[in-house]
Amino acid sequence: MQPRLDSLPIGRPHSVAEDAYALAIGCILLVLGLVFLKSAGLVTGGIAGVALLLSYLIPLPAGVLFTIINVPFFAFAHKALGARFAIKTVLVNVGIATFSSLTRVSIHVMDVQPAFAAIVGGTLIGMGILCLARHQAGVGGTGVITLWLQRTRGWNAGSTQIVLDVLILSAAIPVVSGVQLGWSILSAAAISLILIAWHRPGRYIGH
Repeated sequence: MQPRLDSLPIGRPHSVAEDAYALAIGCILLVLGLVFLKSAGLVTGGIAGVALLLSYLIPLPAGVLFTIINVPFFAFAHKALGARFAIKTVLVNVGIATFSSLTRVSIHVMDVQPAFAAIVGGTLIGMGILCLARHQAGVGGTGVITLWLQRTRGWNAGSTQIVLDVLILSAAIPVVSGVQLGWSILSAAAISLILIAWHRPGRYIGH
């Protein structure tokens, strides 16, 4: 017989070093996911999808655009989720911009199969978002909105993200081909499935 969840020890809070390490890992996973998707000419859901979409129109790294787009969401994160969450979100975005700039001189993916890019890239981004969320941080943008709705309304973050992803992917129709759009939808599904499966209240004991 398994013990009741509410009878299990909550555990000690994460230390500053543990938070910093987790935020760095989350940023790295996100940037690697963006690299795979960009190399295959794909977009995806969430703020990452918006950044990728703009990166095909503006000569800036997707990670840098990711941070620029997120600036208006920092104030909302502060108001809706608290100062600590907002500060971590700002640090995450600085990290994403930094790691994204480093990838331009550190790694060059010349050829990647779109299906591989969609599944692996989407999964990496999803795991990055999950890693950040477990340490009370987010990537901003739609992530802030879905986390806020989960905390205040009990809406599953992954399910809410799907609705927003449909709107973002629809905006990509004039920019990418039909085939690329199909693989992009798969990448967005990979992100959302990670959150649906593991980002649930009670699935994680800790702070």
